[in-house]
Amino acid sequence: MSALLIGIVIVAALFAIILILFYNSFVAKKLKVENNFSQIKIQCKKRFDLVPNLVETVKGYAQHEKETLERVTIARSAGTTANSVRDLAKANNQLTETLNKLFALGEQYPDLKANINFGKLQDELVNIEKAIAASRSFYNDSVMIYNKAVRSFPGNVFASLLKFKEAEFFDAPESEMENVRVKF
Repeated sequence: MSALLIGIVIVAALFAIILILFYNSFVAKKLKVENNFSQIKIQCKKRFDLVPNLVETVKGYAQHEKETLERVTIARSAGTTANSVRDLAKANNQLTETLNKLFALGEQYPDLKANINFGKLQDELVNIEKAIAASRSFYNDSVMIYNKAVRSFPGNVFASLLKFKEAEFFDAPESEMENVRVKF
């Protein structure tokens, strides 16, 4: 009887140790995902903070482009209030689309294109776009590692038991996934 009791205690202790190891592994991977999402939010905030300066610069040259400027402002507002991965990705993608239209105005207004502030803001936004793309890549890599741990056996059993759910990927804007068109 005591051998049976010792066996049960050993099995229970092993199960507890395995459970703790899986829990700690999930926590570490989840924290990596959260940290990488935080990095995306930081870069997006920088981008969203530049938008009012860009809008003010464009206003002086393209007063009758009010609709484009309003769309940029609305997209920025959505981004500053986004908290989830899905909402931030959606707001970021909307801002990208509206900024592309805003930058196209630079082609229509030579004085705007020649404006030093407009050029600096454009360059700064391009650099932030690169940082966002890099942060998005790190985030999605960490989501892949975490989700693999949550989905794979025996991790999926422990993830379910410990209430760990899959994380969302940060999707790229549709425009980045389209084929590049080269015209001569």
